[in-house]
Amino acid sequence: MNDEIESVLITKEELSERITQLGQQIYDDYIDEPIFALCILRGSFMFFADLVRNIGKPVEVAFLHAASYFEGTESSGHVEIDKHMVDVSGKNLIIIEDIIDSGRTLAALIEHFKELNPNSIKVCTLLDKPERRVVPIDVDYVGFEVPDEFVVGYGLDYDQKYRNLPFIGILKREIYS
Repeated sequence: MNDEIESVLITKEELSERITQLGQQIYDDYIDEPIFALCILRGSFMFFADLVRNIGKPVEVAFLHAASYFEGTESSGHVEIDKHMVDVSGKNLIIIEDIIDSGRTLAALIEHFKELNPNSIKVCTLLDKPERRVVPIDVDYVGFEVPDEFVVGYGLDYDQKYRNLPFIGILKREIYS
């Protein structure tokens, strides 16, 4: 499997160090307030688990599936949200994402949850690709800004593969083109 990776972009050690820092930053920001962390499935599951373990205080958690439909490696612009009831009314919601690319999925999520009257909404992402943004998004916590490359590993996939890599790698172009 590693022979399909062009290069390692972020090592396992760099991930661990940065996630520890993010957990401390969230703890500091919410020192006297409860936190409701929402994991956006599927790509965020590894990041989410490690992040909430590093927050250092009790965290209420929930999981939600949201995705942009893709045509090859490009987003179609259509966002589907599994709108099963997640009660965020009066809560300090932190939406945890694996990667923010176009911003469409996150914008749809924020609009959806605003209607449910949370106390606050913040966004935490492991990876940010600001040069791909088509919808403006304010991101409160960013693990790493990454170049416009097809990245996999640590929960991120291509065709449901590579999620189990312990690092973030750039997938060889011939695999997905």
